[in-house]
Amino acid sequence: MGRAVLGLDRLAAIVVGLVLLVLGLAAAAWGAGWLVQVWAAAPQQLTLQTATDTFATAWWPWAAGIAGAVCILLALWWLLAHLPRRGVGELSLKGSDKSGRLLIDPAGAAATAADVLAETPGIRSASSRVVRDRGQLVVAVKATVEPDADLQSVVTATDDVATDLAQVLGRDDARARVQLSVARRARHRTRVH
Repeated sequence: MGRAVLGLDRLAAIVVGLVLLVLGLAAAAWGAGWLVQVWAAAPQQLTLQTATDTFATAWWPWAAGIAGAVCILLALWWLLAHLPRRGVGELSLKGSDKSGRLLIDPAGAAATAADVLAETPGIRSASSRVVRDRGQLVVAVKATVEPDADLQSVVTATDDVATDLAQVLGRDDARARVQLSVARRARHRTRVH
C-alpha cells in the first residue's frame, strides 16, 4: 500500500471514528436526559411515532438483516483490502523505456537460487520467497544445513548464490538474505555394497 493511500486510509478512519464517537455521546446524552441541559432549545419530549410504526412493519427485520449483511461484507472487503501484502510481482529491469519494458518475475530467480543452494554438499534443503521489507526488495532464502557439513563451503555457496541472484535480478534495490539453520540429526545414509 502506498503512502498516499495509507494516509487517506488513516484520515478516513479518524473521521469515521470521530463521527461515531460524537453520535454515541449524543445518543448517551439524549438517553440520560443531559441533552436538554446542553441544548436548552431541545424539545422536552420527542415523539418517534413514525419510527415506531416503521419498526413494527413486517419488512423491517428483512431490511435490517440485509443492511447488516451488506455492512459485514463491506467490513470484510475493507479488512482484506488492507492486509499487508509483502509479495512482489513482476519487476522492471534496466533498459526499459518508451519502446518497451523488460520484466522479470523475481520468484523464479529466487526459486532457482534455492535449488542451486540445495545442491550444495552439506545442505539438506532450501526454500525462498521474495518480499518487500522496508522499501527494499528482499529475496529471503532459508536453508537447512547438515550437522556435519563443512561450514566454509556452505558460506561460500551462499555468497555465490547471493552474488548470482543480484546479477540475475539486475536491480540496485535487491538484497539477498540467507538464513541457515542446522538440522538436529544427520540424515541416515544408506550404503550400497
